[in-house]
Amino acid sequence: MTQLNLNTLDQLGPGVAVPEYDPRTLRTGIVHFGVGGFHRSHEAMYLDRLLNAGGHTDWGICGVGVLPGDAKMRDVLEAQDHLYTLVTKSPTGDVETRVIGSVHDFLFAPDDPEKVIEKLADPATRIVSLTVTEGGYSLNNATGEFDPTGADMVHDLQAGAVPKSVFGLITEGLRRRRERGIPPFTVMSCDNIQGNGHVTRKVLSAFACLKDADLGEWIAREVAFPNSMVDRITPMTTDRDRQELADASGIEDGWPVIGESFTQWVLEDHFTLGRPPLETVGVQVVTDVEPYELMKLRLLNAAHQAMGYLGLLAGYTYAHEVCRQPVFVDFLLGYMSREGVPTLEPVPGTDLNAYQHELIERFASTAIQDTLARLIFDGSERIPKFLLPVVRGQLAEKLAPGSEISHAALVVASWAAYLEAVDAGGPVPPLQDQRGPALLEAVRREATQPGAFVQQRELFGDLGDDPRFKAAYLAARESLRQRGPVGAIKALVSQ
Repeated sequence: MTQLNLNTLDQLGPGVAVPEYDPRTLRTGIVHFGVGGFHRSHEAMYLDRLLNAGGHTDWGICGVGVLPGDAKMRDVLEAQDHLYTLVTKSPTGDVETRVIGSVHDFLFAPDDPEKVIEKLADPATRIVSLTVTEGGYSLNNATGEFDPTGADMVHDLQAGAVPKSVFGLITEGLRRRRERGIPPFTVMSCDNIQGNGHVTRKVLSAFACLKDADLGEWIAREVAFPNSMVDRITPMTTDRDRQELADASGIEDGWPVIGESFTQWVLEDHFTLGRPPLETVGVQVVTDVEPYELMKLRLLNAAHQAMGYLGLLAGYTYAHEVCRQPVFVDFLLGYMSREGVPTLEPVPGTDLNAYQHELIERFASTAIQDTLARLIFDGSERIPKFLLPVVRGQLAEKLAPGSEISHAALVVASWAAYLEAVDAGGPVPPLQDQRGPALLEAVRREATQPGAFVQQRELFGDLGDDPRFKAAYLAARESLRQRGPVGAIKALVSQ
C-alpha cells in the first residue's frame, strides 16, 4: 500500500496517471471556496489538464473551507501534500485513475480568517470561484432577493466583525484591494443556479452595500461575474470507494473522488483580470451560457429530484436501480420531453432528444453508485430552482391543450409524501434540509388543510394559489395515497 504524497508519486503503478508538472512550482491564481467532491472532479480536474499541457503554473488553486466539516478536508489534503485521486467510470465500465495536483494549498478560515482575507487581497489572485451549493447564496426562493438573516450574515454585518461567511470574506478581500489600488478579481460561481453569475453579483453587492454603500456599488460595477454551466455526476466518497482504490491501484488516499466519465463546463468569457486558456482542455467558452444552463437545470437536475423522492418511496437506494425500471424511465422521459423541453430555447450544437436519452444512460450506469439520498439533500433549495421554474413556464405560456404539469406535480407530491414518511419514522433516509422543521410542519397541516404544503410562500411563491397547479398537486397526492409511488407513475404514464 502506498500513501499518496509528493514523495510517492513515482511509486504508483503504470495504470495511474500522475501530474506531469511539479505541484511545488504552482502559484495561486485561483482561490476556491467549497473544496468538495464536485470541485475536485470538475474545475480542479480541468486545471490539472491545463497544467499537464505545460506552463500556466501561475493558475494553481488555493482551496478555502469555512464550515466546521471542512477541517477534515484540510487535514486529509495536508497529509497528502494536497494531492488526491480522481477515479472516473464510464457506463460501459471503463475506469481511469488519475492523481490531481492543481490544488496546491488549503486554508481553513476558522483557523485564520486574516490569512484567507490576505490571500484574496493578494494581486496574484485573479479568480475566486465557488461551489457552496444552492443554499449558500442567502436567497429568498420566492422573491429571488438577498436574505441577510442567516446567522453568519448577521454576524458579518456587525461593525468591526471578523467575517465568517464566504461573502463576508470575499467582500473584505475586495475592500482591501480597492483600498490598495489593486484591480478586483473575478468571482466565478460553479453552482447549479440559473444565472449563477448574475445571482452572485446580486448577493455579493447587496451584502457589501449593507457594509458600505460605495463598496457595494464598486463591486457591482467593477467585478466580473461570469455565468457558467457545470456537469459531472459525482457521488459522495465512501469507505468502499477508498478500499476499491486501495485494492485496484495500491493507493492509500484519505479522500479520493469518484465521478462519471462524462464532464461538461460551459463558461461565459467575462473576466476582470484574464483567465486560463480553458478552451484548450475541453471547456466550452461562450458568450451566452443561458441555453446550456437551463437545459441542465430543468432536465438533469430536475430529473434527479423526480427520481429521488419517488425512488426512495418505492424502496430503492441508488439512481441506477430506478433508471433500470422501464416505468421510471418512461416517467422521466415524459417529464423531460413534455414539460421540461417546452420551456427551453434551442441549445447551440445540442440535440435535445438525444440529450434526454443520454441522461437516462448516465443515470442508469452501475459504475456510479449515486445514492438517491444525495440527490434529495436540501430539497427546499433544489426544487424551487430546478423544477418550479418549469411549472411557472408551462403556466405562464398558457400552452396548447396537451401541455401539462402533471409530472412535475407528482414530483412535488412525492416530496411531501417523503416528508410524511420521515415524520412517521418510515423506512426512508433521514431529512437533511436547512428548512426541515418548517417543511414537516407544513406537511402535517395537510391532514386538515389539503394543499397546505404548496402554500409555503418562501418556496412556492404564488404557485400554491394557481388553481391548475393546486389541482394537479392534490390529484398527485391522492394518487400516491391510493396507488403508491409505482402505481401513481403507471397511472400517469398510461394517460
